[in-house]
Amino acid sequence: MAADRRTARARLAEPVRARMRKGIARDSAPAAPIAEPHDDETLTDRAYRLIEELIVTLALPPGTILSEQSLAQRLGIGRTPIREALQRLARDGLVVILPRRGILVSQINLKTQMRLLEVRRELERLMARGAAERATPQEIAKFSSIARDMRTASDQADDMTFMRLDRALNELVSQAARNEFAARAMGLMHGLSRRFWYQHYREAGDLPLSARLHADLADAIAKRNAAAASKASDRLIDYIESFARKTIET
Repeated sequence: MAADRRTARARLAEPVRARMRKGIARDSAPAAPIAEPHDDETLTDRAYRLIEELIVTLALPPGTILSEQSLAQRLGIGRTPIREALQRLARDGLVVILPRRGILVSQINLKTQMRLLEVRRELERLMARGAAERATPQEIAKFSSIARDMRTASDQADDMTFMRLDRALNELVSQAARNEFAARAMGLMHGLSRRFWYQHYREAGDLPLSARLHADLADAIAKRNAAAASKASDRLIDYIESFARKTIET
């Protein structure tokens, strides 16, 4: 009887082991080229940025089981920064931490995405206006650079460059708007939004158009035109909502 119970437990455990093996295999699979280090970021910031990019670009797909050790080996970063980065990613909704069971990349949910966009429209407009009014001269120069590079990404249909510029623009708007409460709320949405885009844009998206709309927003802020920045933000969210609805049709 004891042997039978041990056999039954082994059978029940096998699917979990299989999922673990699958997750670890994916975790160590080749991914998109990793961006260059940022001079002013901590190890935790770097770990967060790199893991977020792997998740957003689906190099770590939904359902993947992550391990601190394999991520540390893959990224060349210690386990403590990896652990802290995973805690931040859990707050962003990109991973789910299950006590005594592991860490999973979260699933992608269309209904969640549509609810997110309801809030994002209002916050994006607020922050675009704030950035146009409060950006420093150094930030204005960065907005101009992002607008130019976004148009290049549009011309070349370069998805990875677009994704990285999108993140840079989001972070710059959050910084330049000088509203820590709006920035904190937006930080919970950007990663989920970029991942949703990356999953579906080949079937339902228009990367050149999206890049141009982002460039228009960056340009309006660079020109310190708050009204134009607000309208550019609304046009961008209009497109993103249309794109999200198209994913249902495809």
